[in-house]
Amino acid sequence: MSESRHPHSERRLRLGLERLGLDVELTAPLMRYLAELEKWNATYNLSGIKIVDDMVLRHLLDSLTVLPALPQLADGARLIDVGSGAGIPGLILAIARPGLRVTTLDSAGKKARFMRHAIRALNLTNAEVFEGRAEDHVPEDTYDFIISRAFASLADFVTVTEHLAGPDSCWLAMKAHVDDAERAALPARWRIESTIRLPVPGLDEMRQLLVLRAA
Repeated sequence: MSESRHPHSERRLRLGLERLGLDVELTAPLMRYLAELEKWNATYNLSGIKIVDDMVLRHLLDSLTVLPALPQLADGARLIDVGSGAGIPGLILAIARPGLRVTTLDSAGKKARFMRHAIRALNLTNAEVFEGRAEDHVPEDTYDFIISRAFASLADFVTVTEHLAGPDSCWLAMKAHVDDAERAALPARWRIESTIRLPVPGLDEMRQLLVLRAA
């Protein structure tokens, strides 16, 4: 995928970056990531979204909305993306924040292989992949941020990742909707610290980020 193949998608991404207050110079590396995803998607079906314009909205810009909402995602912070799939949002955040140290985790072999390929293709020295279940990941150091995008219920998310966190870590759940029953099922020692609306430029759909901490 090059500029000549998808100029409209590139313009849409550039405009979205501007609206999010992010560097428009990120357009080129983010489009290179989509180029690899589009190529692999044709064979391995990594994402149900096939149209590049939709990928810009629903993968790139959707993921990037957390950056203006969380300035703490800065140089030196350690983040793990659980159930990352094709690297969404983990690799996208790694591209946008080169100082952020990112681990992406997924148990599906084809998705882990793609993420390793994308890391090599884009020379992402700040990203690595763990292939397996969250329960089986034993990192040398804990993570400052544990993020998921529509990965599981809030209760399942915090329960299977508790061992990855330190005393000051927080969980970031990117969700379209969270009903009262899901909130009520959250184990007692966790609390929802804040719920942040995430407007995606060009997408008129509900997005929110729940920030959780353990007592």
